[in-house]
Parts: sequence; structure tokens; C-alpha cells
Amino acid sequence: MTSFRLSGLTAATLTPFDSDGCLRLDPVGRVVDHLVQSGVCGLYVCGSTGEGISMTNAERQAVAEVYVGAAGGRVPVIVQVGQNSLAGARELAAHAQAIGADAISATCPSYFKLGRLETLIDAMAYVTADASDLPFYYYHIPALTGVDFDMVEFLRRAASRIPNLVGLKFTNPALDQYLQCLELDNGRYDVLWGVDEMMLGALATGATGAVGSTFNIAAPVYLRIIDAFRRGDMEQARYWQSRSIGLIRILASYPFHPALHEVMKLLGMDCGPCRLPHRSLTSSEAASLKNDLEAIEFFAWCDAGMDKRHLRHDAADNGQPEPTPAISSRRHECI
Repeated sequence: MTSFRLSGLTAATLTPFDSDGCLRLDPVGRVVDHLVQSGVCGLYVCGSTGEGISMTNAERQAVAEVYVGAAGGRVPVIVQVGQNSLAGARELAAHAQAIGADAISATCPSYFKLGRLETLIDAMAYVTADASDLPFYYYHIPALTGVDFDMVEFLRRAASRIPNLVGLKFTNPALDQYLQCLELDNGRYDVLWGVDEMMLGALATGATGAVGSTFNIAAPVYLRIIDAFRRGDMEQARYWQSRSIGLIRILASYPFHPALHEVMKLLGMDCGPCRLPHRSLTSSEAASLKNDLEAIEFFAWCDAGMDKRHLRHDAADNGQPEPTPAISSRRHECI
């Protein structure tokens, strides 16, 4: 299991809903095509961005199935199964294995707070027990779960209890702890970065893979950050990271999740509104959001086709391979 690795950009995918909050999965194929074409190397399904916590198990299974089918083996699909019901999470994990997902991930229960690290390990061991053939990434997102154990200790102590543990989705700005996780046991674990607006800092710390919400709409920006970083052009890397931060600040002001759905619609992939308890944007907010994006030239600098040409040019100039999706048997690489 420890040979399973993800590199490059993994998009935390959206779940399409209709105006009544019911699943509307017909856009998924087009969304997946868009993500692959824009340089995304993996799909993280039913996470925070995908509102998995707001869906029933049957709905989450339907979403996982359609994303696995739409990916068609082009990029790996990681299914997030965490919820407050450990039995329900275990059921989702087994389902992900049955439908051919490439990996699973899980948040911890968050309503009843976990008081001990051992309890978290017990919970994740239970969730993954019926999906032992799939690599498992614990989803560390303390801002939402309220659970902030030391992930270095988690990895050390969970290894013997969770045989398919391969790493973390690390959505926490603590770069010091992130570095220690990367270095643990000579780099044994695959620790995926999860804070889009700190991508450059994570690259400098040693990140090779990331999972992000804004990769859905701005993958070319992050490809530029990575490309510039690898060429040693810190001025360009900071420039594009700044563009990412500006975009995220705008999205967060509306608020974030409904605004992300609206931007997808503006890009030609209507995923409908979010589901309650997220609200929808008003028509005036949607118009204001578009104006804000035009003001930062989002639709110009985030054009996927233009950016892929730029990256091909840079790759040729530097004798580097073109950053296109490629999947090996156990190590999934893209850039």
C-alpha cells in the first residue's frame, strides 16, 4: 500500500444539485472532461467541496459511481466516506471498493468530539475494515471537525492498526507539522496538501501532491505556480500564488461554496446550487461575483487552453516532459 502515491493536482469535486436540492448527475461527465483537460490528475469525491456530509449514503454511493464511471481510468478517484455514523462510513468504504474507486479517505466523527488520539485510530480502523484493498488517506481538517491531534503521532501509532493507511489529506496551514509528516519514516507516507492559498509554501516544504476546491476552476493557475517553482522562478511563482489568493478572497466573501458553484456555471458547467445548509447566491450577488472576477482578469488568466500552451512552451524550453495526465500501476503522477 505504501507504494501508492498521488502527485500534481487532485480536484475536490462538486456535487451537482437541482433547484430543489435533489441530485442532478448528468453534468458530471462534462465536469470530469474539463478537469482532465485543464491538467487535473485526480478526483476527490464527496469531500467538503462535494457536500458529502449533507447527503444520504444512497446519494453518496450514486455520486461515487458516476464519478468513477466518468473518469474511466484516466485519473484516479478517491472517495471520501467520513461522517458521524461510523457504520455508515464503513458501508461507503466497502461500496467504494466494490465500484472500482482507486482510494478512500475519511474525516473523523465531529458531533461527539474525540478526546483521545487512540479513539480516532479506533474509528478509522473500523471504517476501513471492509475496504482493505484500497489505499486510505485520513482527512485532517480541524477547522471543520474541531479535532486537531498531532498528525505525526497519528501516522506513527495508526500504522499497525490500519494496514491500508497510505497518508493524509492535510487541510491545515501548519507547515511545520506537515514537513514532519512528509519526513516520517524516510518519506513513507503520501501527505497531500489541502490549503490552496498556501500552495507555494507547501511546495517549498516538499509537497508533490495537493487536493483543492479551486482546482475545479483555476487549475492552470496552480500549474503555473508549480511550473515556476520547479524552474526556480520565484517571482512568477509568487505572482500566480497571489492570483490564487485574490480569487479565494473573492469567493469567500459571497460565501465560498455557493460562489464556487456560480463560477462553474460561468465556465459552462452548470452544477446547480449548493444544498442546504449552504444558501444560494442572489441574482445581484451572482452579477457582482462576475464583475469581481472580471476585475482581476480571472477569465483571461485562467483559460485552460491558453495555459496548457504556455506550459508546453516552458517544458520544451527547459527540456522537461509535458505536464499531461499519466497513471502508473501504483504511483499516480501528472506534473
